[in-house]
Amino acid sequence: MKTTAERKADLLARAEALTVRTKGIAAELISHDAQDWEELATEREGDEVLEGMGLEAQSELRAISAALARIEAGDYGFCQTCGAEIAQARLDAVPFTPFCKDCAK
Repeated sequence: MKTTAERKADLLARAEALTVRTKGIAAELISHDAQDWEELATEREGDEVLEGMGLEAQSELRAISAALARIEAGDYGFCQTCGAEIAQARLDAVPFTPFCKDCAK
């Protein structure tokens, strides 16, 4: 069973990795300079995938930020809906979850 301090360290590491990833995605999105229409179309398709990845990363970063705030407030590991303790296995799978298994449905 991980301690709250260990979970916080994991969340901070994941946030750092996601921040690096989003910066890389942003750099890739602005780096295109294809002159050929066919190449430009291919780049645009890739941009859609990158934008989706970027949005997912930003969403996860917001969830991590909220989890870190709950750690600081002493509310981490408790469901934000019903107040029940969140199972350790659930926190292992989704360490930033604010909900117990029953309330997440």
